[in-house]
Formats: sequence, structure tokens, C-alpha cells
Amino acid sequence: MAEIDLTPPVAAAKAAEQGLKLREQHKRGGTRIGVARARQLIKRAPLSADVVKRMASYFARHEVDKKGKDFDNAENPSAGFIAWQLWGGDAGRDWAEKKKAELAEKS
Repeated sequence: MAEIDLTPPVAAAKAAEQGLKLREQHKRGGTRIGVARARQLIKRAPLSADVVKRMASYFARHEVDKKGKDFDNAENPSAGFIAWQLWGGDAGRDWAEKKKAELAEKS
């Protein structure tokens, strides 16, 4: 079986970049880990299998944040939205879930 490419997609990198900008602008959202994840995604270097699995877990735990107040408010986004973007946004979630499944299939 071919090696699994764990290079984050461009769309996840762009979401992470947006998350960092929003965090700076609004002074909220995310943790040190979220900021570190955003920086990893922006670089688009291949991630470890463990990081991909942590991303999938993050999104599973925080899916509920999408129902929170101001999640989709472009003028004043919620801290949850900013954190979501730091982790790669919807593109990051979709990619992490797909890669987690590929990793599980391979093992």
C-alpha cells in the first residue's frame, strides 16, 4: 500500500491563516495549541499521524460550537469560530476525518 500523504490541503491552511488574523484582531479564540496547529497548517508540511488524529478529535468535540452565538458572524465572530479556523476550518475537519479513516484502514 502506498504511503498516506499527510500534507494539509491549501483550504485548511487558508482557514488557519484567517483564524490567526481574527484572533489578533478580536483578541480571543483558540489556545496555544490551536495557534501552534494553525502555524503547522499554514506551513503545509506533512503532519504526523498523531496530529491528524488529534485534529479529528478536536473537530468531533467542537462541532457543537457551530451552533453557538455569532459562530457565523463575519463582523464579530465567536471565539469558537476563531478556534475552529485555527484548526483548519471545515476543510481541515473534512481532511482530518478522511486521513484518520485512511490511517485506520492501513493499520
